Amino acid sequence: MIANPSVPTDILLPHIVYEDVAQAIDWLSRTFGFLEHYRYAGDDGRPAGAQMHLGNAWIMLRRARPGSATPAQLGASTQSLTIFVPDVDAHFSHSQCEGATIVEPLNLTHYGERQYAALDLAGHHWLFSQHAASVDPTSWGATVAHP
Repeated sequence: MIANPSVPTDILLPHIVYEDVAQAIDWLSRTFGFLEHYRYAGDDGRPAGAQMHLGNAWIMLRRARPGSATPAQLGASTQSLTIFVPDVDAHFSHSQCEGATIVEPLNLTHYGERQYAALDLAGHHWLFSQHAASVDPTSWGATVAHP
Protein backbone atom coordinates (compact mmCIF):
# COMPACT_ATOMS: atom_id res chain seq x y z
CA MET A 1 0.00 0.00 0.00
CA ILE A 2 1.24 3.50 -0.82
CA ALA A 3 1.93 5.79 2.15
CA ASN A 4 0.14 9.11 1.66
CA PRO A 5 1.02 12.06 3.93
CA SER A 6 -2.24 13.79 2.94
CA VAL A 7 -4.32 10.98 4.44
CA PRO A 8 -2.39 9.06 7.11
CA THR A 9 -3.96 5.96 8.65
CA ASP A 10 -3.88 5.33 12.37
CA ILE A 11 -5.85 3.24 14.82
CA LEU A 12 -9.14 4.56 16.12
CA LEU A 13 -12.11 2.64 17.53
CA PRO A 14 -15.34 4.54 16.84
CA HIS A 15 -18.57 3.49 18.57
CA ILE A 16 -21.47 3.53 16.11
CA VAL A 17 -25.15 3.52 17.08
CA TYR A 18 -27.72 1.19 15.46
CA GLU A 19 -31.35 0.47 16.32
CA ASP A 20 -30.83 -3.27 15.78
CA VAL A 21 -27.27 -4.49 16.36
CA ALA A 22 -27.88 -7.99 14.94
CA GLN A 23 -29.29 -6.50 11.74
CA ALA A 24 -26.34 -4.08 11.52
CA ILE A 25 -23.83 -6.94 11.95
CA ASP A 26 -25.46 -8.83 9.10
CA TRP A 27 -25.67 -5.77 6.82
CA LEU A 28 -22.12 -4.53 7.48
CA SER A 29 -20.76 -8.06 6.91
CA ARG A 30 -22.70 -8.70 3.71
CA THR A 31 -22.46 -5.23 2.16
CA PHE A 32 -19.13 -3.77 3.28
CA GLY A 33 -17.23 -6.98 4.14
CA PHE A 34 -16.75 -6.41 7.88
CA LEU A 35 -16.02 -9.46 10.03
CA GLU A 36 -17.57 -9.90 13.46
CA HIS A 37 -15.07 -10.30 16.29
CA TYR A 38 -17.58 -10.58 19.14
CA ARG A 39 -21.02 -9.50 20.28
CA TYR A 40 -22.63 -9.14 23.67
CA ALA A 41 -26.22 -9.16 24.86
CA GLY A 42 -28.18 -6.65 26.87
CA ASP A 43 -30.49 -7.44 29.80
CA ASP A 44 -33.23 -8.34 27.30
CA GLY A 45 -31.03 -10.99 25.63
CA ARG A 46 -30.83 -9.07 22.33
CA PRO A 47 -27.42 -7.99 21.02
CA ALA A 48 -26.51 -4.69 22.69
CA GLY A 49 -23.09 -4.31 21.11
CA ALA A 50 -20.45 -5.87 18.92
CA GLN A 51 -16.91 -5.41 17.71
CA MET A 52 -16.17 -5.80 14.00
CA HIS A 53 -13.29 -5.14 11.63
CA LEU A 54 -12.45 -4.73 7.99
CA GLY A 55 -8.73 -5.36 7.64
CA ASN A 56 -7.10 -3.19 10.31
CA ALA A 57 -10.13 -0.91 10.71
CA TRP A 58 -11.99 -1.80 13.91
CA ILE A 59 -15.43 -0.52 14.97
CA MET A 60 -17.79 -1.00 17.90
CA LEU A 61 -21.53 -1.20 17.35
CA ARG A 62 -23.94 -0.35 20.10
CA ARG A 63 -27.69 -0.25 20.38
CA ALA A 64 -29.45 3.11 20.42
CA ARG A 65 -30.57 4.11 23.91
CA PRO A 66 -31.85 7.31 25.50
CA GLY A 67 -29.57 10.16 24.50
CA SER A 68 -28.21 8.47 21.38
CA ALA A 69 -29.67 7.81 17.95
CA THR A 70 -28.75 6.85 14.41
CA PRO A 71 -28.45 9.46 11.65
CA ALA A 72 -31.68 8.07 10.15
CA GLN A 73 -33.48 8.60 13.49
CA LEU A 74 -32.06 12.12 13.79
CA GLY A 75 -32.68 13.03 10.17
CA ALA A 76 -29.12 14.37 9.94
CA SER A 77 -25.59 13.19 9.31
CA THR A 78 -23.53 12.86 12.48
CA GLN A 79 -20.07 11.87 11.18
CA SER A 80 -18.21 10.25 8.32
CA LEU A 81 -16.07 7.16 8.79
CA THR A 82 -13.16 6.51 6.42
CA ILE A 83 -11.99 2.94 5.88
CA PHE A 84 -8.91 2.16 3.81
CA VAL A 85 -9.23 -0.93 1.61
CA PRO A 86 -6.65 -2.59 -0.67
CA ASP A 87 -8.94 -2.66 -3.76
CA VAL A 88 -11.48 0.17 -3.65
CA ASP A 89 -12.81 -0.65 -7.15
CA ALA A 90 -13.79 -4.20 -6.12
CA HIS A 91 -15.16 -2.92 -2.80
CA PHE A 92 -17.28 -0.33 -4.61
CA SER A 93 -18.70 -2.93 -7.02
CA HIS A 94 -19.55 -5.32 -4.19
CA SER A 95 -21.15 -2.66 -1.96
CA GLN A 96 -23.19 -1.31 -4.86
CA CYS A 97 -24.41 -4.81 -5.81
CA GLU A 98 -25.40 -5.46 -2.17
CA GLY A 99 -27.58 -2.34 -2.10
CA ALA A 100 -25.48 0.30 -0.34
CA THR A 101 -26.71 3.81 -1.07
CA ILE A 102 -23.85 5.40 -3.00
CA VAL A 103 -23.67 9.14 -2.25
CA GLU A 104 -20.31 9.88 -3.91
CA PRO A 105 -19.26 7.85 -6.94
CA LEU A 106 -15.83 6.27 -7.21
CA ASN A 107 -13.39 9.08 -7.99
CA LEU A 108 -9.78 10.21 -7.79
CA THR A 109 -9.24 13.14 -5.42
CA HIS A 110 -6.72 15.97 -5.78
CA TYR A 111 -5.14 14.80 -2.51
CA GLY A 112 -4.22 11.35 -3.84
CA GLU A 113 -7.10 9.05 -2.88
CA ARG A 114 -9.31 6.82 -5.02
CA GLN A 115 -12.55 6.70 -3.04
CA TYR A 116 -16.34 6.51 -2.88
CA ALA A 117 -18.93 7.28 -0.22
CA ALA A 118 -21.98 5.28 0.83
CA LEU A 119 -24.70 5.30 3.48
CA ASP A 120 -25.45 2.21 5.53
CA LEU A 121 -28.81 0.91 6.72
CA ALA A 122 -28.93 3.45 9.58
CA GLY A 123 -27.76 6.45 7.55
CA HIS A 124 -24.13 6.45 8.70
CA HIS A 125 -21.82 7.99 6.10
CA TRP A 126 -18.90 5.74 5.08
CA LEU A 127 -15.97 6.71 2.88
CA PHE A 128 -13.96 3.82 1.41
CA SER A 129 -10.55 4.83 0.14
CA GLN A 130 -7.36 3.53 -1.41
CA HIS A 131 -4.14 5.53 -1.62
CA ALA A 132 -3.47 6.23 -5.30
CA ALA A 133 -0.51 8.61 -4.99
CA SER A 134 1.76 10.15 -2.40
CA VAL A 135 0.72 13.80 -2.40
CA ASP A 136 2.31 16.50 -0.27
CA PRO A 137 -0.56 18.37 1.44
CA THR A 138 1.00 21.72 0.57
CA SER A 139 0.70 20.90 -3.16
CA TRP A 140 -3.10 21.17 -2.98
CA GLY A 141 -3.27 24.17 -0.66
CA ALA A 142 -3.13 22.74 2.85
CA THR A 143 -1.00 24.32 5.56
CA VAL A 144 0.96 21.76 7.54
CA ALA A 145 0.97 22.74 11.22
CA HIS A 146 3.50 20.15 12.43
CA PRO A 147 5.91 18.99 9.72
